[in-house]
Amino acid sequence: MRALPRRAAPSLRLPVRGRHPRRLAGLAEQLAVPVTALRELPASVDAAAGALAEPGGSALRAVRAAAVGSGDRLLVLGPGTIGLLAAQFALAHGAEVHVLGQTPESIRFAAALGVAGAWAASSLPALAFDAVIDCSNAADLPALALDLVEPGMRIVYVGLAGLPSAVDTRTMVLKDVTAIGILGGSHALAAAIGHYAAGSVDPRPLVAATVGLDQVGDVLAGSRPPGAGPGPKILIDPRR
Repeated sequence: MRALPRRAAPSLRLPVRGRHPRRLAGLAEQLAVPVTALRELPASVDAAAGALAEPGGSALRAVRAAAVGSGDRLLVLGPGTIGLLAAQFALAHGAEVHVLGQTPESIRFAAALGVAGAWAASSLPALAFDAVIDCSNAADLPALALDLVEPGMRIVYVGLAGLPSAVDTRTMVLKDVTAIGILGGSHALAAAIGHYAAGSVDPRPLVAATVGLDQVGDVLAGSRPPGAGPGPKILIDPRR
Protein backbone atom coordinates (compact mmCIF):
# COMPACT_ATOMS: atom_id res chain seq x y z
CA MET A 1 0.00 0.00 0.00
CA ARG A 2 1.02 3.60 -0.59
CA ALA A 3 -0.59 6.52 1.28
CA LEU A 4 -1.47 9.77 -0.37
CA PRO A 5 0.85 12.52 0.92
CA ARG A 6 -0.08 15.91 2.31
CA ARG A 7 -3.74 16.14 1.36
CA ALA A 8 -6.70 14.29 2.80
CA ALA A 9 -9.63 13.18 0.68
CA PRO A 10 -12.08 16.10 0.28
CA SER A 11 -15.02 14.21 1.81
CA LEU A 12 -13.24 13.51 5.09
CA ARG A 13 -13.33 15.64 8.22
CA LEU A 14 -9.94 15.27 9.84
CA PRO A 15 -8.05 17.42 12.35
CA VAL A 16 -5.93 19.66 10.16
CA ARG A 17 -3.44 22.47 10.45
CA GLY A 18 -3.96 24.44 7.27
CA ARG A 19 -4.93 21.82 4.70
CA HIS A 20 -2.73 18.96 5.89
CA PRO A 21 -3.87 16.13 8.19
CA ARG A 22 -1.79 15.85 11.37
CA ARG A 23 -0.16 12.43 11.61
CA LEU A 24 2.97 12.38 13.75
CA ALA A 25 4.56 9.09 12.73
CA GLY A 26 6.77 9.72 9.72
CA LEU A 27 9.14 6.79 10.37
CA ALA A 28 6.64 4.42 12.00
CA GLU A 29 6.25 0.92 10.59
CA GLN A 30 2.48 1.30 10.73
CA LEU A 31 0.23 4.36 10.55
CA ALA A 32 -3.55 4.67 10.65
CA VAL A 33 -4.84 6.64 7.66
CA PRO A 34 -8.22 6.82 5.89
CA VAL A 35 -8.65 3.97 3.41
CA THR A 36 -9.48 6.54 0.72
CA ALA A 37 -5.91 7.86 1.10
CA LEU A 38 -4.35 4.52 0.13
CA ARG A 39 -3.28 3.14 -3.21
CA GLU A 40 -2.61 -0.58 -3.57
CA LEU A 41 0.77 -1.59 -4.95
CA PRO A 42 0.54 -4.39 -7.54
CA ALA A 43 2.70 -7.44 -7.01
CA SER A 44 5.05 -6.22 -9.75
CA VAL A 45 5.86 -3.04 -7.76
CA ASP A 46 8.32 -3.84 -4.98
CA ALA A 47 8.95 -1.83 -1.82
CA ALA A 48 11.73 0.26 -3.35
CA ALA A 49 9.57 1.29 -6.29
CA GLY A 50 6.61 1.85 -3.98
CA ALA A 51 8.67 4.22 -1.87
CA LEU A 52 9.16 6.32 -5.01
CA ALA A 53 5.47 6.52 -5.86
CA GLU A 54 5.06 10.01 -4.39
CA PRO A 55 7.99 11.65 -6.20
CA GLY A 56 6.82 9.71 -9.24
CA GLY A 57 3.41 11.32 -8.92
CA SER A 58 4.99 14.77 -8.74
CA ALA A 59 7.18 14.01 -11.75
CA LEU A 60 4.27 12.69 -13.78
CA ARG A 61 2.18 15.75 -12.94
CA ALA A 62 5.07 17.91 -14.14
CA VAL A 63 5.30 16.04 -17.43
CA ARG A 64 1.56 16.32 -17.95
CA ALA A 65 1.72 20.04 -17.21
CA ALA A 66 4.54 20.40 -19.72
CA ALA A 67 2.24 18.76 -22.29
CA VAL A 68 5.06 16.97 -24.08
CA GLY A 69 4.64 13.95 -26.28
CA SER A 70 6.00 12.37 -29.42
CA GLY A 71 8.17 14.80 -31.37
CA ASP A 72 8.49 17.33 -28.54
CA ARG A 73 11.84 18.27 -27.02
CA LEU A 74 11.96 18.63 -23.22
CA LEU A 75 14.73 20.00 -21.02
CA VAL A 76 14.81 18.92 -17.36
CA LEU A 77 16.84 21.10 -15.02
CA GLY A 78 18.26 19.14 -12.11
CA PRO A 79 19.08 15.38 -12.15
CA GLY A 80 17.68 14.67 -8.69
CA THR A 81 14.99 12.10 -7.98
CA ILE A 82 12.02 14.08 -9.32
CA GLY A 83 14.01 15.42 -12.26
CA LEU A 84 15.13 11.97 -13.37
CA LEU A 85 11.66 10.52 -12.85
CA ALA A 86 10.26 13.36 -14.96
CA ALA A 87 12.80 12.48 -17.63
CA GLN A 88 11.70 8.84 -17.54
CA PHE A 89 7.99 9.67 -17.72
CA ALA A 90 8.63 12.05 -20.62
CA LEU A 91 10.57 9.33 -22.43
CA ALA A 92 7.62 7.00 -21.87
CA HIS A 93 5.43 9.68 -23.51
CA GLY A 94 7.69 9.67 -26.58
CA ALA A 95 9.46 13.00 -25.98
CA GLU A 96 13.08 13.76 -26.76
CA VAL A 97 14.53 14.48 -23.31
CA HIS A 98 17.62 16.43 -22.29
CA VAL A 99 18.86 16.88 -18.72
CA LEU A 100 20.96 19.72 -17.32
CA GLY A 101 23.15 18.72 -14.38
CA GLN A 102 26.02 20.12 -12.36
CA THR A 103 28.43 17.36 -11.40
CA PRO A 104 30.07 14.93 -13.84
CA GLU A 105 28.69 12.01 -11.80
CA SER A 106 25.08 13.19 -11.98
CA ILE A 107 25.39 13.95 -15.69
CA ARG A 108 26.79 10.48 -16.42
CA PHE A 109 24.02 8.86 -14.42
CA ALA A 110 21.32 10.83 -16.26
CA ALA A 111 22.84 9.86 -19.59
CA ALA A 112 22.72 6.19 -18.60
CA LEU A 113 18.93 6.40 -18.25
CA GLY A 114 18.55 6.77 -22.01
CA VAL A 115 17.94 10.50 -22.43
CA ALA A 116 18.94 12.15 -25.70
CA GLY A 117 21.49 14.34 -23.94
CA ALA A 118 22.82 15.09 -20.47
CA TRP A 119 24.72 18.34 -20.18
CA ALA A 120 26.53 20.78 -17.96
CA ALA A 121 25.53 24.43 -18.37
CA SER A 122 28.74 25.14 -20.27
CA SER A 123 28.04 22.44 -22.87
CA LEU A 124 24.27 22.75 -23.32
CA PRO A 125 23.62 22.98 -27.08
CA ALA A 126 21.47 25.73 -28.55
CA LEU A 127 18.36 23.63 -29.13
CA ALA A 128 14.70 24.63 -29.38
CA PHE A 129 12.97 23.32 -26.23
CA ASP A 130 9.20 22.88 -26.36
CA ALA A 131 9.07 22.70 -22.57
CA VAL A 132 11.38 23.08 -19.59
CA ILE A 133 10.81 21.44 -16.19
CA ASP A 134 12.84 22.97 -13.37
CA CYS A 135 13.44 20.34 -10.67
CA SER A 136 16.49 22.03 -9.18
CA ASN A 137 17.07 23.92 -5.94
CA ALA A 138 19.17 26.60 -7.63
CA ALA A 139 17.86 30.15 -7.32
CA ASP A 140 19.06 31.14 -10.80
CA LEU A 141 17.57 28.27 -12.80
CA PRO A 142 13.92 29.42 -12.87
CA ALA A 143 15.06 32.45 -14.89
CA LEU A 144 17.24 30.21 -17.08
CA ALA A 145 14.21 28.03 -17.80
CA LEU A 146 12.38 31.09 -19.07
CA ASP A 147 15.32 32.03 -21.26
CA LEU A 148 15.63 28.55 -22.78
CA VAL A 149 12.01 27.66 -23.53
CA GLU A 150 10.61 28.44 -26.96
CA PRO A 151 8.05 31.26 -27.29
CA GLY A 152 4.48 30.13 -26.74
CA MET A 153 5.55 27.00 -24.86
CA ARG A 154 5.53 25.84 -21.24
CA ILE A 155 7.70 25.96 -18.13
CA VAL A 156 6.93 23.77 -15.12
CA TYR A 157 8.42 24.70 -11.75
CA VAL A 158 8.83 21.86 -9.23
CA GLY A 159 12.09 22.57 -7.38
CA LEU A 160 12.42 25.17 -4.66
CA ALA A 161 15.54 27.15 -3.82
CA GLY A 162 16.56 28.27 -0.36
CA LEU A 163 16.58 31.85 -1.61
CA PRO A 164 13.98 33.79 -3.64
CA SER A 165 14.11 33.01 -7.36
CA ALA A 166 13.72 36.11 -9.52
CA VAL A 167 11.90 35.70 -12.85
CA ASP A 168 11.32 38.67 -15.17
CA THR A 169 7.63 38.53 -15.97
CA ARG A 170 8.19 40.91 -18.87
CA THR A 171 10.08 38.13 -20.62
CA MET A 172 7.33 35.67 -19.75
CA VAL A 173 4.66 37.93 -21.28
CA LEU A 174 6.67 38.88 -24.36
CA LYS A 175 7.45 35.21 -25.05
CA ASP A 176 3.80 34.26 -24.36
CA VAL A 177 5.00 31.48 -22.06
CA THR A 178 2.80 29.44 -19.74
CA ALA A 179 4.35 28.80 -16.30
CA ILE A 180 2.92 26.15 -13.98
CA GLY A 181 3.89 25.23 -10.42
CA ILE A 182 3.60 21.66 -9.12
CA LEU A 183 3.41 20.72 -5.43
CA GLY A 184 2.85 17.10 -4.49
CA GLY A 185 1.99 13.98 -6.43
CA SER A 186 -1.35 12.86 -5.00
CA HIS A 187 -3.35 13.53 -8.16
CA ALA A 188 -1.06 11.32 -10.26
CA LEU A 189 -0.12 8.69 -7.68
CA ALA A 190 -2.24 5.90 -9.16
CA ALA A 191 -1.02 6.67 -12.68
CA ALA A 192 2.62 6.67 -11.56
CA ILE A 193 2.15 3.31 -9.87
CA GLY A 194 0.55 2.08 -13.10
CA HIS A 195 3.63 3.08 -15.08
CA TYR A 196 5.84 1.27 -12.56
CA ALA A 197 3.66 -1.85 -12.75
CA ALA A 198 3.68 -1.84 -16.56
CA GLY A 199 7.46 -1.39 -16.69
CA SER A 200 7.29 1.76 -18.81
CA VAL A 201 9.11 3.58 -15.99
CA ASP A 202 11.51 1.88 -13.57
CA PRO A 203 12.41 4.07 -10.58
CA ARG A 204 14.62 1.53 -8.84
CA PRO A 205 17.95 2.51 -10.48
CA LEU A 206 17.55 5.90 -8.77
CA VAL A 207 17.92 4.24 -5.34
CA ALA A 208 21.55 4.42 -4.31
CA ALA A 209 21.15 2.66 -0.96
CA THR A 210 18.73 1.75 1.81
CA VAL A 211 19.83 2.54 5.37
CA GLY A 212 18.57 2.03 8.90
CA LEU A 213 17.75 4.71 11.43
CA ASP A 214 21.29 4.62 12.83
CA GLN A 215 22.62 6.04 9.54
CA VAL A 216 20.01 8.74 8.98
CA GLY A 217 22.05 11.47 10.67
CA ASP A 218 25.04 10.86 8.43
CA VAL A 219 22.87 10.79 5.30
CA LEU A 220 21.12 14.03 6.21
CA ALA A 221 24.53 15.60 6.81
CA GLY A 222 25.45 14.80 3.21
CA SER A 223 27.39 11.55 3.62
CA ARG A 224 26.74 8.68 1.21
CA PRO A 225 26.65 5.18 2.72
CA PRO A 226 29.48 2.78 1.89
CA GLY A 227 28.72 0.90 -1.29
CA ALA A 228 26.04 3.35 -2.42
CA GLY A 229 25.22 3.38 -6.10
CA PRO A 230 25.24 6.47 -8.34
CA GLY A 231 21.53 7.24 -7.98
CA PRO A 232 20.29 10.32 -6.08
CA LYS A 233 17.87 8.62 -3.66
CA ILE A 234 18.62 7.15 -0.23
CA LEU A 235 15.78 5.14 1.29
CA ILE A 236 15.27 4.64 5.03
CA ASP A 237 14.02 1.33 6.45
CA PRO A 238 13.22 1.68 10.19
CA ARG A 239 13.32 -2.12 10.55
CA ARG A 240 17.06 -2.32 9.83
